[in-house]
Amino acid sequence: MSGPGPDDETPDGIDASAPVVATDQIEIAASPEAVWDVLTGFEEWPSWNRDVKSLTIDGEVSPGTVFRWKAGPSTITSTIDHVLPPRLISWTGKTVGIKAIHFWHLEPRDGATLVRSEESYQGFMARLFRGRLKKTLKAALAEGLGDLKREVERRSSS
Repeated sequence: MSGPGPDDETPDGIDASAPVVATDQIEIAASPEAVWDVLTGFEEWPSWNRDVKSLTIDGEVSPGTVFRWKAGPSTITSTIDHVLPPRLISWTGKTVGIKAIHFWHLEPRDGATLVRSEESYQGFMARLFRGRLKKTLKAALAEGLGDLKREVERRSSS
């Protein structure tokens, strides 16, 4: 039997030293698999996530797959980095003057799932507008987690 491969290792996470960093979490009354199905159904994001206006994905949900999405005033090009179903998914994203790293962690907890979302921003715009972007990112993570919770629990109760 061989040792763990790259897909079995937990990646490091966001850049904690970046100018803009935010983390938030929420408990969802559903299994990690149910949360995973909603979270990784990328093309359906605009139907339940109020901040996502449009999204296209160029393939399966796997490392290296690119997706493009419009969130708020920005169009973002993201690349999936890590996929460990139903525990973790991460991607990097680029928009004008910002490089983002986003991680989603799913942890089973007494018949529910604790979902932690964390993101960091690097780049010129992140340094220039650090305070404003940190506040905006913190609010976006909280809103996105709330939207995810509503959608997963709605689907689970159907």
